[in-house]
Amino acid sequence: MNKKDYYEILNISKSANDREIKRAYKRLAVKYHPDRNNNSKYSEKKFKEIKEAYEILINPEKRSAYDQYGHSAFEQNSSGSDFNGSFTSSTDFGDIFGDVFGDIFESNNQRENYRGSDLQYNISLNLEEAVKGTVKEIHIPSLQKCHSCDGKKTQKGTVPENCNTCHGKGNIHMRKGFFTVQQTCPSCQGQGKFIKNPCSTCNGHGRIQKSKKLSIKIPAGIDNNDKIRLNNEGEAGENGASSGDLYIKINIKKHSIFTRQKNDLYCEIPINFTLAALGGIVEVPTLNTKVKIKIPPETQTGKIFRIKGKGVQSIRNYMTGDLLCKIIVETPINLNQYQKTLLKNLNNSLKGTKGEKNNPKSKKFFDGVKKFFQNLTT
Repeated sequence: MNKKDYYEILNISKSANDREIKRAYKRLAVKYHPDRNNNSKYSEKKFKEIKEAYEILINPEKRSAYDQYGHSAFEQNSSGSDFNGSFTSSTDFGDIFGDVFGDIFESNNQRENYRGSDLQYNISLNLEEAVKGTVKEIHIPSLQKCHSCDGKKTQKGTVPENCNTCHGKGNIHMRKGFFTVQQTCPSCQGQGKFIKNPCSTCNGHGRIQKSKKLSIKIPAGIDNNDKIRLNNEGEAGENGASSGDLYIKINIKKHSIFTRQKNDLYCEIPINFTLAALGGIVEVPTLNTKVKIKIPPETQTGKIFRIKGKGVQSIRNYMTGDLLCKIIVETPINLNQYQKTLLKNLNNSLKGTKGEKNNPKSKKFFDGVKKFFQNLTT
C-alpha cells in the first residue's frame, strides 16, 4: 500500500519552513496523542504517521532526500533513518514537544534593549496664552542615562559577564507538565548578563533620577486637552536604547469673561431693560481690544450677536472663529421711591393696552394657561 505524502500528513506546503513544520507537528501531535484518546488504535496510528513525517521533514538532509526520491529514499534503511515505527503510550509529552516549544517561543538570545518610558506633563495656561501662544519653562523629573558609565551599568574598564544560570540567553526552559516552557531567568531578570563591578554612580542600573529643565513653545490656538509631543525627552532607555517621548497635556484655566468652544468665544453681555427696549450702542470686549455693537430696539434676553473673526485662530487649519455675545436683560435692583413710581406708571400704561402690543409673549403665554384650565374643567 502506498504511503501518504509527509506534507499532506502535516497539512503543510512543500515550501514550509522549520517553524511552520514544528507548529503543524505540535498541533496534530497534541490532537492525536493516545493518552488524550483513551489509547485508541486509530489515534496511535495517526500519531505514528505524524511523528514519522515530522522526523523526516525537520531534518534538512532527510527532507532533501525525500523531496528528490520520495518514500523510496528510506526503503531498506538506505537513509539511515532511525525511525522504526515503534511507539508506546507511555511516551512523555515533554520529550516529544520540548524542542518544539523551545523553538517556537525562543526569543533573541540577548534580552532586548527596552526603549524608555513615555512621560506626560500637565501644564496650565490662561485663555490668552492659549490663544496667542507662549513659551513655558518646565522641570521634568525622570530617569536619565548615567553619564559616569554611559548607561552601561559597569565601572569604566569593566564589562558585564554572562549569567551562569542562563549562559547569557536571558531565559531558561522549565518543564510544566506535558510541556517545556520558556521563562525569564530569575538570576539575571532576563538581562543575560551579570554586573560584577557595578557603576558607583548609578549602582549598576545604568540610569539615575534627575530633573531636567525644558523650554516649551506653546503654539497659538492650542485647545484644552491638546497634547504636544517632544521626541526623546522621556525616560532614558535601558542598555543604551532610545529614550521615550514627553507629552505636554494642555489645561486651560477658566476665564472670567469668555468661554471657548472649539474656535469660537462666548460671553454674556448684561444690559438694562431700558436699553433693551429702546435700543442703543454697547461696548463689548474681545481678547485684543473693544468693539461696539448696536442693540436694536425691543431686544429680548438670550439674543446672540455674532462678531466675525474675533474668536480663536485654529491651530490646524488657521481659520479664525467668531465672538458670540449673548444678551442678558438685567432687572434693576435697589430702586428708590422715585424710580419705583416711574415703573408703576409704566406698568399702568402697559396694562391699558391689555398686553396685546407691548407684551405679546406674555399675553400668548397667559392665554395658553387660561385655555389649559378651561380644558381641564370641560
